[in-house]
Amino acid sequence: MKRAILIAALLSAGVHAAPPAGQDALAGPQMKVDVGGRKLNTYCAGKGSPTVIFEADAGRAGWDWSAVLPEVAKHTRACVYDRAGLGSSDPIIRAATVANASKDLNFLIKNARMEGPFVLVGAGYGAMVAQHFALRSRGANVAALVLVQPMHEDALPADRAAKLDAVLACLNAAEQGKPGPDCGYAATSINGDIGPALAAAQAAQASKPTYWRARASELDSMEVSADQLRKARKPWGDIKVTELAQAEPAAISAAVLQAIGAHAGSQ
Repeated sequence: MKRAILIAALLSAGVHAAPPAGQDALAGPQMKVDVGGRKLNTYCAGKGSPTVIFEADAGRAGWDWSAVLPEVAKHTRACVYDRAGLGSSDPIIRAATVANASKDLNFLIKNARMEGPFVLVGAGYGAMVAQHFALRSRGANVAALVLVQPMHEDALPADRAAKLDAVLACLNAAEQGKPGPDCGYAATSINGDIGPALAAAQAAQASKPTYWRARASELDSMEVSADQLRKARKPWGDIKVTELAQAEPAAISAAVLQAIGAHAGSQ
């Protein structure tokens, strides 16, 4: 009953609230975890089981979840991380495909000693990464998936070529030390409202060539990534899958809590 009341409160809460306490921790490097000669930036909060891991959209860093992570961390262990080249993680050294991101996540979980079972939450392209990991998890115990406006391998964005051209232009500008006005880190509704520290970190990110290379690689590898997920497809079995058509923090938090509650009820 208490959980139902909390979920209802989250759904009815206004999106434009004050930035959550502890948000500044996402503005810089926290725990750097080795994933095979490179390190990925990771941040966890809260205690309990299952462990919730958030996967950001294409070209996005873990701080996108700054409005959702604190709510979930009140009830269980919750972690965000930056894929290679994004946020405070090391630059990419190979193509930024879904399969490579999935392998990195597997190393991250093992080397950071994260304890399962896991609830994976992915937005857009990040939903493809989360699904690929769940399907090829190499023994990790994935209990549930929460997919926020998920990208589908058979329905890739039609404007991805145009987006790639724009990203390559921003990469060229960043390499010359002259990032243009159209080369910022775009706002997202998942963030909710952000404070000055996080805003400054996002602005700094958009000036780095390594960031634009990672974005370009994810876009350029989209067809390969789609084929990788397509080949990995199989029945979900006991994994509970929830899809959300909206990307508002309150709705996402509520869906994650429902997935946690459903897992607890099945034990």
